[in-house]
Amino acid sequence: MTLHQIPNTIKTDSYWMPFTANRQFKKAPRLFSSAEGMHYTSVDGRKVIDGSAGLWCVNAGHGRKQIAAAVEKQLMTLDFAPSFQMGHPLAFDFAERLAEIAPKGLDRIFFTNSGSESVDTALKIALAYHRATGQPTRTRLIGRERGYHGVGFGGMSVGGMVANRRAFATHLPGVDHIRHTHDLTRNAFAKDQPTHGAELADDLERLVALHGAETIAAVIVEPVPGSTAVLPPPQGYLKRLREICDKHGILLIFDEVITGFGRLGTPFAANFFGVTPDLMTTAKGITNGTVPCGAVFASRKVHDGLMTGPENQIELFHGYTYSAHPVACAAGLATLDIYKDEGLLTRGASIAEYWRDALHSLKGLPNVIDIRNCGLMGAVELSPREGAIGARGYDVMVDCFNSGLYLRTSGDSFAMSPPLIVEKSHIDQMVSILGDAIKRVA
Repeated sequence: MTLHQIPNTIKTDSYWMPFTANRQFKKAPRLFSSAEGMHYTSVDGRKVIDGSAGLWCVNAGHGRKQIAAAVEKQLMTLDFAPSFQMGHPLAFDFAERLAEIAPKGLDRIFFTNSGSESVDTALKIALAYHRATGQPTRTRLIGRERGYHGVGFGGMSVGGMVANRRAFATHLPGVDHIRHTHDLTRNAFAKDQPTHGAELADDLERLVALHGAETIAAVIVEPVPGSTAVLPPPQGYLKRLREICDKHGILLIFDEVITGFGRLGTPFAANFFGVTPDLMTTAKGITNGTVPCGAVFASRKVHDGLMTGPENQIELFHGYTYSAHPVACAAGLATLDIYKDEGLLTRGASIAEYWRDALHSLKGLPNVIDIRNCGLMGAVELSPREGAIGARGYDVMVDCFNSGLYLRTSGDSFAMSPPLIVEKSHIDQMVSILGDAIKRVA
């Protein structure tokens, strides 16, 4: 159980928590009360190092006064403005700033409020693009096994994490999946990108042969799947996927909700791998996790393909009440200032090797069957207990929390990716706490 809590101070019944075993959690809540820099503070006053940047989103660390001041000022200046047939200057300023750091050519920005909305938006843009350019038969969407693309019906359908799909029988029609790249037999304990598996991209050719290229609108993948516990792509895999999409006229969508904004030591994973998609989804780090916001980056080809017909005609019948919300834009602009001033979008490259070696030092501990890393993302995978998948991982996670480390679990794997301000001493502390927890739980 959780050791550190203040009992009888909070009523937990009303809040239905997301992605949480509610009954288990509420028997022994793990609660944060504040955060600053690299640390959370628990309700009983303990410092807990943030090993996962919140939910992959607090890239610049917690408690940034510059962002808070921008949000406060904006709330008192323009608290809301509609984006349907109206606008406000910050939306255009924010889009320009994002376009400046985008992979070359992805400089048309459509604002959303979350990663899930960004994914569904990108899927709809892909379908609308093909219809507008005279290819209305291209309606099929291709995802990948073990992929996570949010919780909207579109993202759930192209996603490939079984538990996220099983309870919801109704998925989008016309969706298929290519194979995942996780290969413990050949790639266990690979450092950075694994050597084996580029040929798995050819699984897309199988679906082209099965369905016909003329029916496929887009393929969506995470450059580095995060929610399924950090699966770096095999060397050459993403380039091969890009080549196959180009060959068959299929749009390639990168879901960079996790990898975007410096997580791999480059602004985006597209920069890191040298592969540019047609559409790119983002959220999380776009505002340092402070205000919900997301954005889809589109190529000129896709954007201009929809800018047809009479000028007074709406080109894309899509959007959200809070698209380009003034407060979100203010938070985003302040976040981009911090990233630029402190060099955070590329800082990860200078510490990635230390991060890699520290994680791999856990090899040989009880039940550790794989360790993976890419940039400032990493995962440690344990063998499951017989008949109880996820139980060992949960016990290690709770032990880590009790010892001062917050990290994410996915089954019996631990996904870690700290804020980009992380220092070597923080990495040492994180790995030490995790290693000790693995030994105790064994």
